[in-house]
Amino acid sequence: MRVATDIGGTFTDLVAVDEQGRIRIAKSHTTPPRFEQGVLHVVQDSGVDPEGMEAFIHGTTVIINALTERKGAKTGLITTKGFRDVLELGRGNRPDLYNLRYEKPRPFVPRYLRQEVEERLNYKGEVLTPLNKEQVKQAVEYFKKEKVEAIAVTYLHAYANPAHEQQTVEIIKELWPEVAVTASCEVTKEWREYERTSTCVLNSYVKPVASSYIDRLEAKLAETGAQGKKYIMQSNGGTTTFAQSKKTPINMVESGPVAGVFGAAVLGQLLGEKNIIAFDIGGTTAKCSLIDKGEVKVTTDYKIEKTDRTAGYPIKVPVVDIVEIGNGGGSIAWIDDAGSLRVGPQSAGALPGPVAYGRGGSEPTTTDASLLTGRLSAKNFDNEVNLEEVSRAVYEKVARHFKIPVDEAALGIIRIANANMLNALKLISVRKGYDPREFTLVAFGGGGPMHAAALARELGVGKVIIPVAASVFSAWGMLMTDLRSDYIQTHIRRVQDLDLKELNEEWRKMEARALAEYQAQEMEQEKIVFSKFVDMRYLGQEHTVKVPVPDREWDQETIQEMVRRFHELHQHYYTFKLEGAQTQIVNLHLAAFGRVQKPEFYKLQNTAGTAAEALLETRPVLYEGAGWLETGVYDRDKLAANITLEGPAIVEEPSASTVIYPGQTLTVDLYGNLIIGTGV
Repeated sequence: MRVATDIGGTFTDLVAVDEQGRIRIAKSHTTPPRFEQGVLHVVQDSGVDPEGMEAFIHGTTVIINALTERKGAKTGLITTKGFRDVLELGRGNRPDLYNLRYEKPRPFVPRYLRQEVEERLNYKGEVLTPLNKEQVKQAVEYFKKEKVEAIAVTYLHAYANPAHEQQTVEIIKELWPEVAVTASCEVTKEWREYERTSTCVLNSYVKPVASSYIDRLEAKLAETGAQGKKYIMQSNGGTTTFAQSKKTPINMVESGPVAGVFGAAVLGQLLGEKNIIAFDIGGTTAKCSLIDKGEVKVTTDYKIEKTDRTAGYPIKVPVVDIVEIGNGGGSIAWIDDAGSLRVGPQSAGALPGPVAYGRGGSEPTTTDASLLTGRLSAKNFDNEVNLEEVSRAVYEKVARHFKIPVDEAALGIIRIANANMLNALKLISVRKGYDPREFTLVAFGGGGPMHAAALARELGVGKVIIPVAASVFSAWGMLMTDLRSDYIQTHIRRVQDLDLKELNEEWRKMEARALAEYQAQEMEQEKIVFSKFVDMRYLGQEHTVKVPVPDREWDQETIQEMVRRFHELHQHYYTFKLEGAQTQIVNLHLAAFGRVQKPEFYKLQNTAGTAAEALLETRPVLYEGAGWLETGVYDRDKLAANITLEGPAIVEEPSASTVIYPGQTLTVDLYGNLIIGTGV
């Protein structure tokens, strides 16, 4: 049996799939700061026998939490003489151009913990000044006195030649083997001095936290008798081993959310849908990503804490291109200083949670509003819901301010939340040159099925898919992933001056490294697959476009094909192309996959049932523009394949509710997925 667990802000999810494709799911409350306890609880609640686990795959928020909550290790930085302040300087561009009081993000490493040493390489990687090893030793002694817990090493142009960084790490480990240390060449070989330094620093900052957490989790699993292979979900949409994840934990920064995106791509392949918008609403956030022609978009231009007012912190590792906003089931409704209603980004989280949870929460949330409008049933909660308390919270915080009934205030909360989510969906579709009408929306997470039909209608999307196990779909996606490692090497060359022999040699070096690392993990060579890309631009441009290229020995025909694809993609993203202009390669990108066996897809055995057999009740539900309507509520587990429902209707399952609006239809496919026709 393959088992996946995913830690969210409110719940820890589990999905287990056996050899026949039968799914078992469970949810348990997340247990910060000892997240491994929540993992053990959900395994116990599921009834899965740990000794029967063939593979255990885990997605975690530990890394992003350590960064956003500033709970990482005290970190020191060793860098090239003259570059001590690169973290402070950052980039000259800023998001809030007219803010005269703008302040750059404060570096994770204060200036007194940034040490310089004499060494210098040129952009080709040639040594101009040898490494001063004595200064490295002095820096280590200084860090010892300052009780530093982790060290980052970033030298100028180390992406072209890592020798000085490697020598420095050897010295540090010899003098101080206990300290966590990262060289920038271990996490990225892309240029951009500031971004590379930031990535290296953040990896060191979370390294002790990650190692401690993974060791605790591994020990707890061992106590239960779990002996199968253990993997961690990475931000690039693939998995890696527990051991490797402790070396470069920054690759887990978006560990959980990206699994759902990959799962949506796999589901799309099964159902013949290549163009997909993956949409995940959890307890604290809503996340979305676009899948174009079956391809999950991966970028290295990722930043944490970036908003329209702050530049955030760059992390130059491969991350699935995902947009995330602070709107989920636990998002708090509040009135701003101008008297307008806002929803999020503040969240009630797991504790105290929404008012409906009965754990001391007093602020109204999206979940509370959905309960008061009939979209959620009090019977579907684990606890006994005090509807009077929920109604009182919405009245005191929202309805009284606007002098409107409580139900209208609750519907207003939902509409504001939907507006926020719609903006996020537009960011990954319309704003990037895609027509949403050409895509299918795959909605999951605890809140995805409830909001998807309304949002798809607003966006012009004609079809919505609510997958099986929707509330734990990110964990399901982990079961469908392969091992993945990305190797990116800056290789700046004008296309017209390309040396094919040199270029092919660079590809061979990257492939050899990938093969060696997978073979060390006992991966059979025939299961290792490569995908290749190049980052290209017109000569003189700043930005690049990622271009897929054939996996073969390069010749002139390959180059012509690459340039043709670049022009097409540039026109798609930026609405123009310059076919006569010179082009330039900036980076070579090798994605290496280690294929693992996937579970079979399970088909519904119930193909002869009727909708009446699945009807739970009929209750009034409040819809935008239609008011209160009597709505049939159906048990998802009892819906047979090929059944069709006409909206308005609600389909309930233990941890999610799917809302179908008037004029929309829902059909159950052979695999148990709910297919909604939005009526647009």
